[in-house]
Amino acid sequence: MTTPRLTRIDATDSVADIHASLPRPRVDLSAARDGVEATLAAVRDRGDAAVAELNERFDGQGRLDMRVPDELLDESLEALDPDLRAALERAADQVRWFHERARPHEWSDERDGARMGQWWRPVQRAGIYVPGGKAAYPSTVVMTVVPAQVAGVESLVLCTPPTGPDGWPNRTILATARLLGVTDVFAAGGAQAIAAMAHGTETIDPVDVVVGPGNLYVSLAKQRLAGDGLIGIDGYAGPTEVAIVADDSADPRLVAADLVAQAEHDELATCLLITTEPHLVDAVEDALADEVAATRHVQRVEAALAGQGTAIVVADIADAITVAEQFAAEHLEVHTHDPHDVAVRIRYAGTTFIGPSTPVSLGDYASGPNHTLPTSGTARFTGGLTTASFMVPVNWVSYDDDSLAELAPTVLALSAAEDLPAHGRAVSIRLEDTP
Repeated sequence: MTTPRLTRIDATDSVADIHASLPRPRVDLSAARDGVEATLAAVRDRGDAAVAELNERFDGQGRLDMRVPDELLDESLEALDPDLRAALERAADQVRWFHERARPHEWSDERDGARMGQWWRPVQRAGIYVPGGKAAYPSTVVMTVVPAQVAGVESLVLCTPPTGPDGWPNRTILATARLLGVTDVFAAGGAQAIAAMAHGTETIDPVDVVVGPGNLYVSLAKQRLAGDGLIGIDGYAGPTEVAIVADDSADPRLVAADLVAQAEHDELATCLLITTEPHLVDAVEDALADEVAATRHVQRVEAALAGQGTAIVVADIADAITVAEQFAAEHLEVHTHDPHDVAVRIRYAGTTFIGPSTPVSLGDYASGPNHTLPTSGTARFTGGLTTASFMVPVNWVSYDDDSLAELAPTVLALSAAEDLPAHGRAVSIRLEDTP
């Protein structure tokens, strides 16, 4: 008998209280926040020196000359494997195509003689964070830099941890940055990199927006600095997660492969199967035995499945939709008889992958939508990284004398109700001057 890797929850009677049973990684937020606060204060007060010390502590490499030299960026690109370069260029082209179409559109219109509308203005300077840790992520360079370029950002700063033995970042990340035309690249990781981009240091000028995925400390640093009004951020992009809604049409091998694909990211990855078929869980468990045994990162995958791997059995597709909405997955896959019909009924997800031929891996690398997505249920109220993450909407209005006179009674009544007579006076004085 196959050893179960997924915690099984029987919700066939009711999904009314399922929220409390949904899998989430357990972390000590209090301790993490304390550490982040100390890091933010150190970088704010001591700049580059603090960043170098923290890089040394957490990445084993710390240098005051954090700016990656142009020569090293050029050398990294020249040494890039031609097949990998072609893949990165193809991915960048696809991501650019999608984000050009998703770019917000300005508009203007007229009502009762008044004209109004909305402009979208790109921020002047954006910070890109590309994590290191257990792997190098050139795909994240593509996913963050390309939308910023499509948005029209004037200046980009890219920070990534100094993971190399020489104290410089991963060469593939550097090559991808150079390939996309990024010139300001710094060897800085973790919460200290976020603080450096927000506060500014002797070598890193402050930015308006910081985007990109990262670990818990990176996410908390972004939230804290955004709360202080120093930077805009793209949302909470923490440890990866996938939810798969499946019925009796699902192929258990594909489901197992897709669970393992996300589990190999991190021990804190969450893998959730929501199904109407108890026998599918058994079949997926059998397939997981083979997939886990064959994968390179066995220990990481086993830890993620043991910690957050879950299968929830529900009575019907309607209940599966309810559970999926409550979980609000970063990545949602739909493996059902009519996957598009089911997918469109699930309101919340970072990105929805529809049908058995659409694994999350496509979105991780090259399908077009961004892979920097909301986690931990935050997809209920925010979306993934888009060009809008680098842009500011500016509303505008323009009234003439006639349209002012038409709306004036409404403004006067409301200003009187709120006991703000000067507001009304600012309107009525213009009516007095109208011939």
